[in-house]
Amino acid sequence: MTQNRITVEATAPAPLDVAWKAYTSPDQIMQWNFASDDWHCPAASVDLKEGGKFTSRMEAKDGSMGFDFEGTYTKIIPNTRIEYAFGDRNAVVEFTPSGEQTHVKIAFDPDEQVPIDHQRDGWAAILGNFCQHVGRR
Repeated sequence: MTQNRITVEATAPAPLDVAWKAYTSPDQIMQWNFASDDWHCPAASVDLKEGGKFTSRMEAKDGSMGFDFEGTYTKIIPNTRIEYAFGDRNAVVEFTPSGEQTHVKIAFDPDEQVPIDHQRDGWAAILGNFCQHVGRR
């Protein structure tokens, strides 16, 4: 499926070590891992090693809906790259330092049942929240 991958990217206003920690620490993931202000991430877990599992719970704040996003890390290059499988899909997250900023690029296999634009917009919004979060640290 890699030929149809969706890519989102942004530059986080934080040095690489801060960005990496925010992306891989459950307590920080819960502060940014949602696409809009009416959602939140009340739980997250990370076993950051190849073969390790991760989960994050995303819920509407009004309790009307929610889901678990979970997967298995397939490759970890500290401060550089995270690869993971979620269901029958895969994703790659790349971190590139640029002075006191970090460029983050996420490429993932799309869900064939959901419009591409909806998926791109949702993942881009989450990445935007991530950038705002690290900018406040």
